[in-house]
Amino acid sequence: MKNILIIGSTGQIGSELTMKLRETYPSGNVIAGYIPGAEPKGILAESGPAEVVDITNAQQIGEVVDKYHVDTIYNLAALLSAVAEAKPQLAWHIGLGGLFNVLEIAREKDCAVFTPSSIGAFGNDTPKDKTPQDTLQRPKTMYGVTKVAGELLSDYYFKRFGVDTRSVRFPGLISNVTLPGGGTTDYAVDIYYAAVKEGKFVCPIKEGTYMDMMYMPDALRAAIELMEADPTRLVHRNSFNIASMSFEPSQIAAAVKRQIPNFEMTYDVDPLRQGIAESWPNSLDDTCARQEWDWKPQFDIDTMSEDMVRILKARYNK
Repeated sequence: MKNILIIGSTGQIGSELTMKLRETYPSGNVIAGYIPGAEPKGILAESGPAEVVDITNAQQIGEVVDKYHVDTIYNLAALLSAVAEAKPQLAWHIGLGGLFNVLEIAREKDCAVFTPSSIGAFGNDTPKDKTPQDTLQRPKTMYGVTKVAGELLSDYYFKRFGVDTRSVRFPGLISNVTLPGGGTTDYAVDIYYAAVKEGKFVCPIKEGTYMDMMYMPDALRAAIELMEADPTRLVHRNSFNIASMSFEPSQIAAAVKRQIPNFEMTYDVDPLRQGIAESWPNSLDDTCARQEWDWKPQFDIDTMSEDMVRILKARYNK
């Protein structure tokens, strides 16, 4: 990777991935693509170039790729799961129409493309525990449909046109930087903020509902390591299962309580998010990622909780 464009650079993943890439590569070679109304701020704006890049505008993408001689595109534009259910037409327009634009530009201008998939690409008929890399994918949400279609479209562009497409199926991502944005797994982010600020949390997901989760530093590392991986080792491309930890609400509450002993959690289940959560895997088998590009997570639920609470306490002077 020499010149990198991040589309969706101010979003949940993009805001942190842009900074991580600028730490890894010359900062002037990492372009933060954004849409009006979601402009980069603070260090994100000050640390490198930024350009308006609307994923639904193929001409605009192409112009920025030409201007900066971009060879790698991280396509992070998407609506999260619960938001996508409220706006399915927009979710399709951004998730699939936008991806098509990116892939066409990549085909014309010889770019590599990373487009994250998700545990949402699976459905009720998928094996729940240690979900295999290659298995039945029949999601019941628009978010999931766009992710499965995106995996297939990316594979098509690799096989048909030789576009270097790669992706991972992200679990729920837990960040100490970016606030939740409407995902089903976001309760596992909210709980830390509520615990530090108020000492209590009302959980929208039912006790006993397992989902795969990952701390954001591991997720950022996974995206970069995959794009740097030797292509001759890759049997799979779109999309790799990656895993770090799987837990249900009472387990993360217990991990938080080990850091904040007076923490208390109650439940008020959100039927929409609960329904989505129940259609997703309990845990993923990431053997292929470990074998093909040496994936290995660095955080578990306790090391993540310790880090989250420490950082948020310092931020909010608690």
